[in-house]
Amino acid sequence: MTPNSTYRLQIQPDFPFSAAGEAVPYLASLGVSHLHLSPVLEAVPGSTHGYDVTDHGRIREELGGEAGLRALARTARDHGLGLVVDLVPNHMAAAPRYNRALWEVLREGPSSPYARWFDIDWAGGGGKVLLPVLAGRIGDELAGMRVEGGTLRYGEQEFPLRPGTEQLALPELLDAQWYRLGWWRLARTELNYRRFFTISDLIGVRVEEPEVFEATHAKILELVRDGVVEGLRIDHPDGLADPEAYLGRLRRAAGDDCWIVVEKILTGEEHLPARWAVDGTTGYDALRRVDGLFVDEAGAGELADDYRRFANPAGDRGGHWEATARRAAYKVVTHQLASEVAFLTRTAAAVCAADPALRDHAPWALRAAVRELLIRVPVYRPYGAGAEDVLTPEAAEEAKATFVVPEEASAVDVVRDLALGRLGDGPEQRAFLTRFAQTSSALRAKSVEDTAFYRYAPLVSANEVGGEPDRPAVGPEEFHAYCERLARDWPATGTVLSTHDTKRSADVRARIAVLSECPRRWTKLLDDVARTPAPDGQVAWTAWQTALGFGYPYGDRLAPAVLKAVREAGLRTSWTEPDPAYEQAVLDFVDAGPAGPGLYTVSLLARELDPHVRANVLGAALLHLTMPGVPDLYQETERVYLALVDPDNRRPFREGPPDEKTTVTRAALRLRRRHPEAFGASGTYRPLTASGPAAGHCVAFGRSDETVTAVTRLSLRLAESGGWGDTSLTLPEGRWFDAVDVGREFRGGEAVPLAELFAARPVALLSRRPVPAEEAAG
Repeated sequence: MTPNSTYRLQIQPDFPFSAAGEAVPYLASLGVSHLHLSPVLEAVPGSTHGYDVTDHGRIREELGGEAGLRALARTARDHGLGLVVDLVPNHMAAAPRYNRALWEVLREGPSSPYARWFDIDWAGGGGKVLLPVLAGRIGDELAGMRVEGGTLRYGEQEFPLRPGTEQLALPELLDAQWYRLGWWRLARTELNYRRFFTISDLIGVRVEEPEVFEATHAKILELVRDGVVEGLRIDHPDGLADPEAYLGRLRRAAGDDCWIVVEKILTGEEHLPARWAVDGTTGYDALRRVDGLFVDEAGAGELADDYRRFANPAGDRGGHWEATARRAAYKVVTHQLASEVAFLTRTAAAVCAADPALRDHAPWALRAAVRELLIRVPVYRPYGAGAEDVLTPEAAEEAKATFVVPEEASAVDVVRDLALGRLGDGPEQRAFLTRFAQTSSALRAKSVEDTAFYRYAPLVSANEVGGEPDRPAVGPEEFHAYCERLARDWPATGTVLSTHDTKRSADVRARIAVLSECPRRWTKLLDDVARTPAPDGQVAWTAWQTALGFGYPYGDRLAPAVLKAVREAGLRTSWTEPDPAYEQAVLDFVDAGPAGPGLYTVSLLARELDPHVRANVLGAALLHLTMPGVPDLYQETERVYLALVDPDNRRPFREGPPDEKTTVTRAALRLRRRHPEAFGASGTYRPLTASGPAAGHCVAFGRSDETVTAVTRLSLRLAESGGWGDTSLTLPEGRWFDAVDVGREFRGGEAVPLAELFAARPVALLSRRPVPAEEAAG
């Protein structure tokens, strides 16, 4: 069944199924219809996230096992709730000790029945699987290896031995295996299995193979058939060989009643492929539109200009987004994805070698063409017939222009034709077509989300998955057009504001977004705190904005987030090539400034902005809960929730005291529950336009002529211009009852002054029918 609303819980050893069961009565009282659980299949022991799956056939014992999950489902059902679970089809943990399928492949080699589970390039690895697990070069690590009971041990890691090799001396034993233990740095250039992005600890799974699909989905589908699970969130579909085919197979197996949404990141105005057998996305596209309503376009432009002067980002052509993203893409495709590019180059060369007309294309030219075309894919990945709209002739010409020798540039045409499926349908052609698309998504994620977003930071609240940092503002007309399209094409899609992957929670972003309405106040704050020297302007800008997003700094949480930001940016330090002196300077700055004496300066500005932060927080929450789609509330976000990037945002759930946001959230959720038809697939969306001098500061819409939502946007600019004045909103005909501030009533067909509508708070939720007394009291 399609949920009315979902509530995401991070299930982990410190918050297992039993703890979730204890939270059910409270969550049911909020008004949600389903619990949304993070991955529940067996994972690496101690994992706090569960995306490192080790066994698809078992529910994770650390969480309570299958009995615990079924007990949670019964408790939820007793309170009128269903379950949605996060499904991870693309990858498993590359930890042989825990991953039995991978263990068997490493023990038996290509003849193992599990060999088809993984994308292993046996030829490219010289007949072996490279396992980049050693702390140093193998010659320096031999002393740390030992053979015990037919198993090779290295520290806490264990590896199988090929039958018959147990008695060999260590050097000969290592050479006799189907795998090669290597220095972890070799993953960049020599890895020969597909992985998740650039994470070698997660090995890709070939769910396109029917027997692999059946083996990896049997348990989840059993739970769906048994009614334990009613919905599935599909993690990272872009990593799959053929997402459309996979989703079609999943839909047939799960049935039409199972709600299925995909974590598909849409770029700009890109649309979800209409042929996918899903109900929609997980909602990052909605996040960008809601957030954008609370960003002032002119002020964001001023911040960008100030940022370029203050941070002086080196090497990025004056700190412009397009140049920053392109430079990051070059770095990632050249270094972090070198092994993926090598596979594509070898595959393209094999196709050329088999075709006399293509035989003289040099491998270096093919490699360059692969890189140049990959970085010019403007979305996460090309799909089927629509790929020509992504890998355009213009992109090819731009790629050719990078070649010093023009005659070699024709390699670009070969690579483009392979990526579009134009050069035949043999195994090499199919392998190239698939892996190019998979690598494209990895490149986009690593270069944009995990690098450029940390290098370009005029307004850090805009740097979220699916965001457009160079165009953070969204106008009411654009928002309404988006909502009308959702109501028409994807009424059951997911929508979100905060997730386990957002770099800042919605309420942190709401506070930072106010800076777009007062860029001069931000400049003054930087002047006031200039006495605290920073390692560089980029760090100072990012750290002070993040501290303001908290409202008041939490030193033990702010410092790790800032340190992660500089490592991800990779400008002065990184995860793999850390600069200890620079990192210590960053931590010293945070302690001496944003998390120390700078607290007072930050808190002064935070208090000034609090009324406008309130408008942003409540407005975003209400829009999210009443716009088309199925709203997913991340744990604890029914109240003001301040969190930064993981692991900060993945702490175990705790119930806290309600606040004003809780009041609005509960009212909206209960209204959805009372009128499911108004918000469901048959519901309609009708933009409402205010009249008067401040009309642009109100966003309002009706749902199926049953409810009206109205929120205040850019409230600081509104206050500076004199307030609402005689601006009004004409409601649809009839009587309208306030669903939040019960007891207030408005008459439709007449112009309602917005100063009156927003007298109690900067948002309003109206219902055509009175709120039941028992809910008004709650």
